[in-house]
Amino acid sequence: MKLSTKGRYAVMAMVDLAKHSNGHPVALADIADRQEISLSYLEQLFAKLRRGGLIRSVRGPGGGYLLARPIDATRISDIILAVDEPIRATRCKPDSPSGCKSDRSRCLTHDLWEELGNQIHMFLSSVTLDDVTNRRILGSSRMFPINRAAAE
Repeated sequence: MKLSTKGRYAVMAMVDLAKHSNGHPVALADIADRQEISLSYLEQLFAKLRRGGLIRSVRGPGGGYLLARPIDATRISDIILAVDEPIRATRCKPDSPSGCKSDRSRCLTHDLWEELGNQIHMFLSSVTLDDVTNRRILGSSRMFPINRAAAE
């Protein structure tokens, strides 16, 4: 399963905002530069994040964006859902009794993929912006450094 660019970029931008705000508004152009994301794309994402109550804008000179909630109260799943990204691993429509096959039945692996989506959602609901900015998420890439020369 792959998380879309919209969800990944929204999380990247929110982590950047959390890391660089220090109680002061952060310009969207600065986030775009640091994260190498199109400014116009970020504007669209931040409009959704603002409507979702995750950020607030400050107008005028020195304006920008601030987190609307404490850093430890903003879950990664909140960010992804705010930009309209359902966390799904099936082709079927959520909460629909019909499946994704041409005869409208569910495939044999439907329950497997649905549960995977549920597990991903539970994990992302357990992780906050504070966890990410303070590097409390230990991925396997940090556990086992890759020696590229030895791997070749």
